Amino acid sequence: MSRRPDPRRLTAARLTPRRLSPADTLRVGSVGLRTRPTRVLLSALGIAIGIAAMVAVVAVSASSQAAFNAQLASVGTNMLTVTPGKDFVGEPAPLPENAAEMVRRIAPVENAAATGSVKDAKVYRNDRIPKAASRGIGVLGAGLGLPRTVGLHMAAGTWLNGAQSRYPAVVLGTTAAENLGITTPGAQIWLGERWFTVTGILQKAPLAPELDSAALIGWDAAKTHLGFDGRPTMIYTRTADSKVDQVRGVLAATVNPEAPNEVTVSRPSDALSAKQAANRAFTSLLVGIGAIALLVGGVGVANTMVIAVLERRGEIGLRRALGATRGQIRTQFLTESVMLSALGGISGATLGAGASAAYALSQNWQVVVPPWALAVGVGATMAIGALAGLWPAVRAARLAPRAALSGP
Repeated sequence: MSRRPDPRRLTAARLTPRRLSPADTLRVGSVGLRTRPTRVLLSALGIAIGIAAMVAVVAVSASSQAAFNAQLASVGTNMLTVTPGKDFVGEPAPLPENAAEMVRRIAPVENAAATGSVKDAKVYRNDRIPKAASRGIGVLGAGLGLPRTVGLHMAAGTWLNGAQSRYPAVVLGTTAAENLGITTPGAQIWLGERWFTVTGILQKAPLAPELDSAALIGWDAAKTHLGFDGRPTMIYTRTADSKVDQVRGVLAATVNPEAPNEVTVSRPSDALSAKQAANRAFTSLLVGIGAIALLVGGVGVANTMVIAVLERRGEIGLRRALGATRGQIRTQFLTESVMLSALGGISGATLGAGASAAYALSQNWQVVVPPWALAVGVGATMAIGALAGLWPAVRAARLAPRAALSGP
């Protein structure tokens, strides 16, 4: 004989609420998003702006860092420069004429080249330009090995050769060429009260920016035609990477054994590194601003959820009357808050990555979007959304069915 079911067990089964599956939780949690699209869009926009700002700043900084590293790799970090210092009365102490030759005798030094400032020599596009309009272009006598030592590249034309270095021939730095309006070799310029022929135009020199605004002529030509005294004002050296610090320690004494304290030795790549450090500090500031925008977006999510609880008291009361537990109500609104934040976070991460990629391409940089920035951005958004929606979710769960159905 079949046994009749126990009425008490049937009653207990009816009174036991069913657990919501993950799919049901997502479906119920998305109801508020689907029924109020305008409010959802505006709330998600606040989150998206904060995330987009953070991701874009981090990605642009990473792309800039990659470009900086590539630049350093191309020009090298093993270049040292020697310049005149001050004597004991504070006057400039000139370097010896044979300073460059003395530097080349240091064993780890691979290349050394010098430039010397030609005083009182002015550069003009032609001989009819007023003397006061020299545009600040300096004239430098240059050694033939300067491009190899400094890592210079020609934008047009060629560097000085052994024959040209004795005649009125000149190579212009990129800024000097722009100021003179010269784009191709072969033009003549009025330099030091005589005509010089332009044989080449340099590209920008990252480690020697002083060359960008200079007119470079041969060492012998500077002596013959412009009265150059032959004393170098800058010596560039290339050293084996592992010996840079050791060479740096002996350069001053090698250049001027009698007064090494009157010689200044520096490492140009240190200036680039300092500039990059300043850029990183600025990046940190922008990330902080993005974080503030993200918090403002979180406040917007919290406000949206509080209003949603007030507007949907009837829905909450009906669900509670039909058997939904407080935990299910709390999970519904918490899920809705996290979904709203995730929508803003994913949109913001996509927008930030796209904006940073466009900017990097416009600067001819490698596009670098760190995956961790996207993950942290979306993860932080969802965490803020959970915190912002926690109190409204708890408030909704505490509503009694009768109170909720009776209205505000």
